[in-house]
Amino acid sequence: MSGLRLMAVHAHPDDESSKGAATTARYAAEGHDVLVVTLTGGERGDILNPAMDVPGIRDRMPEVRREEMAAAARHLGVQHRWLGFIDSGLPEGDPKPPLPEGCFAVVPLDEPTRKLVEVIREFRPHVMTTYDENGGYPHPDHIRCHEVSMAAYEAAADPNYHPELGEPWEVRKVYYSHGFIRKRIELFRDEYERRGEPFPMEEWLSRWRTEQGDLMARVTTQITCGDYFPNRDDALRAHATQIDPNGSFFAVPLDIQQKVWPTEEFELAKTRVTTKIPESDLFAGIEDGQVR
Repeated sequence: MSGLRLMAVHAHPDDESSKGAATTARYAAEGHDVLVVTLTGGERGDILNPAMDVPGIRDRMPEVRREEMAAAARHLGVQHRWLGFIDSGLPEGDPKPPLPEGCFAVVPLDEPTRKLVEVIREFRPHVMTTYDENGGYPHPDHIRCHEVSMAAYEAAADPNYHPELGEPWEVRKVYYSHGFIRKRIELFRDEYERRGEPFPMEEWLSRWRTEQGDLMARVTTQITCGDYFPNRDDALRAHATQIDPNGSFFAVPLDIQQKVWPTEEFELAKTRVTTKIPESDLFAGIEDGQVR
């Protein structure tokens, strides 16, 4: 074991398989300790795979999501911890309805912060990944995931913050994972054009609003992990209620993905060590003497 530890904080089961999954699989395979922390149970997730919309699934959704998460963690080779909060669901409509009482996005911020601080002080990660201030996309649980992660990053190191939760621990670096990279999809399209084949994501790309810009401008760190794309895809398929195996996640064959864009992208948001940008390693700048 290297002695280096990575914690990936996610809002729902399946997020760990669609955001930075190949990176976590790579670090786990290389002998690092990798822990995925899932803040909610995903209880309000819809059944997005028609093949799973059958009797006996919807009425036991919390249990099904736990089974799916366990299978996904095995495919990625990571440890896993539930934080225990209730999925807020994705409100729709105009105006949007209020969030359900007691759900993750409406509980006081200090409650999940305390729980995450306890896990941080126990696992003692050197690096933590989470979502940016927009949640990656504006789901209330994703935005709250960002808020909780950043609050816990600071609080875990404060000896005056709930000392009963364990010895203070300074996470050396925290990153935002960035998966919605327009340039990546455009390069896939270029490869299809070079081959003289129709691009299966053309309609999806055409709906991308240009005013959204491209998150690539925020990326500081690219992790080469194409060899672990199969692990990522197996983990995604393990979330069978949420992931349609015929959907857009799998539209571009692995060989094209591995050739054209074999990396996953991150933004260094906070650091307590000195590093040089751009990076190719989440642990860059963490010296041997800082590992304990």
